[in-house]
Amino acid sequence: MLDLRYVVEHLDEVRAGLARRGELPAGFERVAELADARRTAILGGEAKKRAVNEASAAIAKLPKGSPEQAAARDASRALGAEAAAFERAQSAAEAEIAEVLLRVPNVPDASVPDGTSAEQNVEVKRWGTKPAFDFAPKQHFEVGEALGILDFERATKLSGPRFSVLWGAGAALERALVQFMLDLHVAEHGYTEVYPPFLVRAEALRGTGNLPKFEADLFKLSAVGEDARELYLIPTAEVPVTNLHAGEILDDASMPRRYVAFTPCFRSEAGSYGRDTRGLIRQHQFDKVEVVHLERPEESDAAHERLTRAAETVLERLGLHYRRMLLCTGDMGFSSRRTYDLEVWLPGQDAFREISSCSNFGDFQARRASLKYRPAGDAKAKPRLLHTLNGSALAVGRTLVAILEQYQQADGSVVVPEVLRPYMRGLARITR
Repeated sequence: MLDLRYVVEHLDEVRAGLARRGELPAGFERVAELADARRTAILGGEAKKRAVNEASAAIAKLPKGSPEQAAARDASRALGAEAAAFERAQSAAEAEIAEVLLRVPNVPDASVPDGTSAEQNVEVKRWGTKPAFDFAPKQHFEVGEALGILDFERATKLSGPRFSVLWGAGAALERALVQFMLDLHVAEHGYTEVYPPFLVRAEALRGTGNLPKFEADLFKLSAVGEDARELYLIPTAEVPVTNLHAGEILDDASMPRRYVAFTPCFRSEAGSYGRDTRGLIRQHQFDKVEVVHLERPEESDAAHERLTRAAETVLERLGLHYRRMLLCTGDMGFSSRRTYDLEVWLPGQDAFREISSCSNFGDFQARRASLKYRPAGDAKAKPRLLHTLNGSALAVGRTLVAILEQYQQADGSVVVPEVLRPYMRGLARITR
């Protein structure tokens, strides 16, 4: 969420930033007007409360039961009613401001290129070379189904479209990828592993910016009985992990906080009708290893590079050809101020596809979730908002897709990347 005071004092700058994204939410132009109404209500309410206090002091000096005292009490009650009216006006203005700002995206960093779609994203680097084949490479679902390790028909029988069953070496490959990614981030990059809940309250989703804007993308569950309540299946581990310290004030000495978590993720894929209907690219349920940073503001830009580089390391250890893209203003996520996408090469599609999105949110999520720290050196120092960052390291299903396509062989088998073989009981090649 953007800071109200900053928005009001820099309205033209914020409007220009949102225009770069092509997003100016309904009601935004009323923010300054609402802020003025809130300020007027606060000042008016304070003035009426002072008048009530003064009237109370004067009443005490009047003869008890006198007509003058009765009249003064009536006047005091009228002042109190006026003060209450100002409080209601203040609350109404604040509620409307909050509703508007909850729907306002983050302002892009000045370094983000302008653009309206993925075509305007900027390639920053490219690693490795495209694998060469002396045969026509197949798409991952063709490879996996022929090997008997991917099963979409039975998944559809169980749950409907956009689900999958992994058999044998396919299931082992998924598990191996998860363990490899976690081990790499903990042992080499110093992350703390977390295993969070997969069901969260609406407050957690508001904290990361998933609500209210993206409710159609979520799966909501309702409990019944004595513990009746509504919970949401997480769309990414970013939601519970970012909110672990919501409402807390962290010590400077404990900063930064860097977490890695494996979870299944659940998305309705609203608006994706007809896209990637076959295979593992766009599923309702998929696995992901996610990293989340809570950083001091002055260190968040460097942390963004560090986080992205750690995700790249996974791809490089697996020997997967990829590129890093700096997203343009029109392709960034709602909460992001700057995002890199890592795109892996899929020879079966003859295209690069996103496998990780690494974003710096600045204090946008921290303001929504009340994530703060107290700077060192002064116990009375005012707490500051943290900067939050997150990235996929990596989307496990899409990594499996890339392995099936980049490591496929002419005989239909798939070579297992060397770094994964210890996690797969030494298996070097997946065959029928």
